Amino acid sequence: MRRRAISDARSCNFLRNDDQVLVVGVMDHGGPAFEVLLDHGADPDMLAFDRGYVIVRPIDASRDSSGDLILRLLVRPVADEPRPKASRRWRDAGLVLGDDVRPAVRQRFAAYAVVTSSRGLLATEYSDRTAVTGRWGMPGGGLDDHEPPTSAVLREVAEETSQEIVLGELVKVQTSHWVGRNPHGTIEDFHAVRLIYRANCPHPTEPVVLDQGGTTESAQWVPLRSWHSVSWTQNWRLLLSELLEENSAR
Repeated sequence: MRRRAISDARSCNFLRNDDQVLVVGVMDHGGPAFEVLLDHGADPDMLAFDRGYVIVRPIDASRDSSGDLILRLLVRPVADEPRPKASRRWRDAGLVLGDDVRPAVRQRFAAYAVVTSSRGLLATEYSDRTAVTGRWGMPGGGLDDHEPPTSAVLREVAEETSQEIVLGELVKVQTSHWVGRNPHGTIEDFHAVRLIYRANCPHPTEPVVLDQGGTTESAQWVPLRSWHSVSWTQNWRLLLSELLEENSAR
C-alpha cells in the first residue's frame, strides 16, 4: 500500500487525508522510469533527478478510480546537468513562530489555464481574500474531491471569467512551499502544486466574475502586445514570459 500524503481536510480545495499524488516518470519509448509519491514540500524536478532522470515536459494529470492524482512526466536519463536547486520554504514577512505554534500542514493541488483569444490574454485580479490583493494572474483554482484536473480548470475559468474555452496541453507543473497566514488567519505550512494548461477561447465575451466573494476580484482580456504592463504576481510574470515567448517562436 502506498504511504498516504500528509494533508488537512478542512477545506475542499486541499487534498484530504485519503488522497495522494503519484508522480510517474515515462521514457520516450513509453517505458516506465519511476513512480514516487509527492511528499509535502517536494518538487517533481528534484524527485526525478534523485532517481537519475531529468523532466522533459509534463504529459498529463488524471485521477485513478480511488481518487488519487496521477501526474505523468516525460523524462530522460541525466547527462551532465547539475542537480536542481532545492526549493526554498518561504515565510510571510514578519511572521514569528513560537515554540508552541504548530502550523497546519496543507497540500493544495490546483489547475490553471493560460487562455488566449482574438481579444488577447485572459487575466484575473486577486481579491482581498489573498496575500496579493490587486495583482493579476491566470484563471484557475483548487480541485474538488475526486474532480479531474481538466474538469477543474474548465469549471474555474467559467466561474472566474464566464468564458467557455477549449483546453490544450498541460505545459507546466509548478510547486511552492511556504509558512504563513491564510485568509482566515490560520498559520499554515503550505505546499502548492499547480498544473498549468494552454487553452483557447473561440468566442470571447466581456469577462464577468460569477463566483462572487472568492479570491477573484475581476477579470479582463489583455492585448498580447501589452501584457507586460499588467501588475502580475512575480510567479505569473516569470511563467508568462516563458510561455508567451514559446508561443511566439512557434
